[in-house]
Amino acid sequence: MKPLDHRNFNLELEKRVRKVINDYGLIDDGDKIAVALSGGKDSVLTLHILDKLSRESNINFELVAIAIDEGIKGYREDGITSARNNALKLGIDYIELSFEDELGFTLDQASKFYKTACIPCGVFRRFLLNRTAHKLGSDKLATGHNLDDEVQSFLMSFARADVRRFAKFGPKQERIHPKMVPRIKPLWTIPEKEVGIWAVLNEVDIHLAECPYAQKSLRSRLKNYLNHLEEERPGTKIKMLEFFQKSLKMDKKEVKLYECQLCGEPSSVSICKACEMWGIIKKGMD
Repeated sequence: MKPLDHRNFNLELEKRVRKVINDYGLIDDGDKIAVALSGGKDSVLTLHILDKLSRESNINFELVAIAIDEGIKGYREDGITSARNNALKLGIDYIELSFEDELGFTLDQASKFYKTACIPCGVFRRFLLNRTAHKLGSDKLATGHNLDDEVQSFLMSFARADVRRFAKFGPKQERIHPKMVPRIKPLWTIPEKEVGIWAVLNEVDIHLAECPYAQKSLRSRLKNYLNHLEEERPGTKIKMLEFFQKSLKMDKKEVKLYECQLCGEPSSVSICKACEMWGIIKKGMD
């Protein structure tokens, strides 16, 4: 088998990411874009492609990277190191936060109060990323969500009948509250497998280890199922994404946010999920 030419592979990958950015208007001239940087392959690719685009495109925009140490002993340290190294290599401003410093506990401690650690992890990561991006004056928050992530997330919400989350799907979210930084997903149509190939071909410093909590999650089971389907019927994932895109008729502008009575952050209810969980965890620890 002829080996992959990494230059052609890179060009084709960048072309598809640029298409999503252009087709959905993810970036505007003068934007300040915060990149959620975990040190994993998806967020690192997002950072590298946006950095290249900022230097080669007619659109002028600024980048800043935000990394969050959730506090997973023996695992998270390597990811934070990779995140820091990539931001430093590209000369991008880098902000590093931790659950312990910002919330008063680590994910390892919080996980004891939930069936799976993915529940508090997702809630508090989103909380800190949005709050930090807003404080930095960011116009957009770019995440490394790829094709696989999006299909998995939709099926998870579908299985839970969580209709409110449907409004969060798609490559771009509009600003629906002054404190809510719109999210963009440049890798929206890129399969996870291709992100991995990019990292290997270009010998990029990334954190490859799987989170020790991942195997207990519904996402992990759906991921294995979808990979099996894709292997038997190539193209299944992109077809599912296209179906979701066509079938979702919810007007995202109808989603209304308020401000949490405790922390003041955007929330669809009077007490945001982060504060609700924060209280449970702190009470349990005390």
